[in-house]
Amino acid sequence: MTADGAPPPAGVLDAMERALAHRGPDGKGRRIRGGVALLQTRLAIIDLATGRQPIEGPNGAALVANGEIYNYVELFDELAGTPFRTKSDCEPPLHLYLKDGPEFAYRLRGMYAIAIDDPATGRLVLARDPFGIKPLYYAETPGGFHFASEPRALLAAGVVRPVVREAARGELLNLQFTTGRETIFRGISRVLPGETLVVERGRIAARHRRPALPASGPVDARAETALATLDRLLNDAVGVHQRSDVPYAMFLSGGVDSSVLLAMMARLNATPVVAFTAGFDGTGARDERDHARAVAAAVGATHIEVPFGAEDFWTLLPRIAEAMDDPAADYAVLPTFKLAAAARERGLKVVLSGEGGDEIFAGYGRYRRALRPRLLGGRPLRHKGALQGLGILAAEADWRAGIAEAEAAEAKADRTTLQIAQAVDCADWLPNDLLTKLDRCLMAHGVEGRVPFLDPLLSEFGFRLPNALKLKKGQGKWLLRRWLETGLKAARPFDKKRGFTVPVGEWIATRGRELGTLVARQPGVAEACRPGAVERLFVAVADKGGGGHAAAAWHLLFYALWHHRHVLGHMPGADAFETLAAE
Repeated sequence: MTADGAPPPAGVLDAMERALAHRGPDGKGRRIRGGVALLQTRLAIIDLATGRQPIEGPNGAALVANGEIYNYVELFDELAGTPFRTKSDCEPPLHLYLKDGPEFAYRLRGMYAIAIDDPATGRLVLARDPFGIKPLYYAETPGGFHFASEPRALLAAGVVRPVVREAARGELLNLQFTTGRETIFRGISRVLPGETLVVERGRIAARHRRPALPASGPVDARAETALATLDRLLNDAVGVHQRSDVPYAMFLSGGVDSSVLLAMMARLNATPVVAFTAGFDGTGARDERDHARAVAAAVGATHIEVPFGAEDFWTLLPRIAEAMDDPAADYAVLPTFKLAAAARERGLKVVLSGEGGDEIFAGYGRYRRALRPRLLGGRPLRHKGALQGLGILAAEADWRAGIAEAEAAEAKADRTTLQIAQAVDCADWLPNDLLTKLDRCLMAHGVEGRVPFLDPLLSEFGFRLPNALKLKKGQGKWLLRRWLETGLKAARPFDKKRGFTVPVGEWIATRGRELGTLVARQPGVAEACRPGAVERLFVAVADKGGGGHAAAAWHLLFYALWHHRHVLGHMPGADAFETLAAE
């Protein structure tokens, strides 16, 4: 939306469209009305024939959206008599907006980033789903208001320059993700999870926020009653997340969350579920394939194993850093990226995944530690950064300020200490690490990721369970495990949690000395770190064969490749070494 009402420059729109082509390989659409332009690149999932966007409604209103509205069938029925033009899941939100105004998003059950041009009021309205499953970014400039699904589109169009915010860089290097509204790029902001923005004459005029989680505390529940409710909600959530006009599959780690999804999908589908599992060849890391294979066999799933080795690490990492324009140095990006490629190679465009299960049902060990007294090993979430105290950074910034802000905001009076810890994770870690990882790694291949554990009905139920149905005998996710014990015994849900590890330390150690020199001389690393400190870190990791401070080396390697692509503007080379050696 331009500030003066003039049509947006065609060159800006063309650049943004090209930058987002990977998100929508099935078509594109554009509408320009006065000073407002809407454009979309389409990944066709529902209503393949007539679901093209922008979708236009009465009085010249129009919508573009990224995501899925899972309750679209019910909304079509509720809005009977409305002159619908398509069968798309994204058309009901337009009519809800025309009926309810900016509060329309409260009626939506799904994952979405939505933009609506309303010429009758002169407003542009943006809305993002409550957990931030789908991304949405914006930049306010003297010329107007620009928005996109990825920062790269705003950078490619020249709306803002790729300048790194130092505070966000410190967060990334210590936390592996960044927090809050502001991204790592100066001048590019996130529409926060659950937020609806009203824009008038190129400026934000109002903000509305739909919370992801209830402010209230736990609800008393008996185990057997809670199990029956969980079964009903899982059946419903997984069922609506399977609504699709194209084939779908799922990612199977063999852990509790993905095994729950597999068990419910097997119940709901007449044909075998297609499940993808990654494994790490030639390393000491625990390999999940044997267990996942047994779990898949127990329900007759078609199991596809995707190996990931040292060669994949070196060759795919520059492409992965390119995909992660809003950076998250989560080593799970590595297998996720290759799993997405494997799904797309088999013609699949929709994948269900278990993100959110740990946050909603309290699976992380850090939750149990947060509940213990300090004398018994208790400590707050994310109390220590990956580079903290190593003498590597030239200036030690307050990298934990964003987490502290979330802790203060989520400390609702009726919540338990456990609920507050869960809510803090849902505020930043979940949208800015796990869900960003899933979105970028899958959309780089034109694949949509769906996360049933973040369904609003299921997530509210899980969050409000009493502590005793989440944590028991040193294990989290007790109720999910109990359900899985009946639903899929082969998953062995009460076995000791094995954890998920990608052996980045082992791979870095094999070429640590060579790599340290290349990483240290990268402009983005050199301006943030003390001379000689980076090389010494990589030598130490090489000498120890990984372990130790391998996480710090991994964060620096990822940041070097990310900065090389998204700030300096260089294209990836054939592998990490060629990329970092390029001038």
